[in-house]
Amino acid sequence: AQALQLLVDMSSNCVAMQTITCNAALRACAKDGEWAQALSVLFSMVSFSVDLDTISYSTAASACEKGGEWARAMGLLADMALA
Repeated sequence: AQALQLLVDMSSNCVAMQTITCNAALRACAKDGEWAQALSVLFSMVSFSVDLDTISYSTAASACEKGGEWARAMGLLADMALA
């Protein structure tokens, strides 16, 4: 939750979001199985035109897997293959 708050604070203070900082937030979500928050970060990356990389997709998929959201995890892996 703190990692997500930092992203919000960055955005509020006009600090540009970067792939590496977003991936760190995704890792925090994945660690705790917070799949919904991980997807929120992923969608925010798209909204703010932050590049998604293999780490972004796989970490978000890991959060979904740990949260028992297997279909969402598989969907992210499929999206990654298309990107």
